[in-house]
Amino acid sequence: MKLLLDQGLPRSAAALLCRAGIDTVHVGDIGHSSADDPVILKLGQDSGRVVVTLDADFHALLALAGATSPSVIRIRIEGLRGEDIAILLQKVLSQCGADLEQGAAVTVQTGRIRVRHLPLGMGQSQSKEE
Repeated sequence: MKLLLDQGLPRSAAALLCRAGIDTVHVGDIGHSSADDPVILKLGQDSGRVVVTLDADFHALLALAGATSPSVIRIRIEGLRGEDIAILLQKVLSQCGADLEQGAAVTVQTGRIRVRHLPLGMGQSQSKEE
């Protein structure tokens, strides 16, 4: 599984995930620190990476386009440091890896992970308790 971290996430999380064996890049490290959301989605799609963000717009963009990729993980927990994000994402990948490989919009909240399969609006959602 390869990840692309959006600009709202700390770059340190990408380094920590790489050390844990997860191929991860931060948009700021590849010259896209100020890229618009559609550009970041296209980068994720073209590079086969799951986009990780704090931004609700990504799920809306996937729904409007009827897109089947890329998968997106939206973190809805504020104040997480790089280490916390790395640990959280490892947990999400272990619980939702198969869903993300097939195409999914995942929302992570405290104590809950919601998975909706792509294209949005076409499948049922499921929740996984932490």
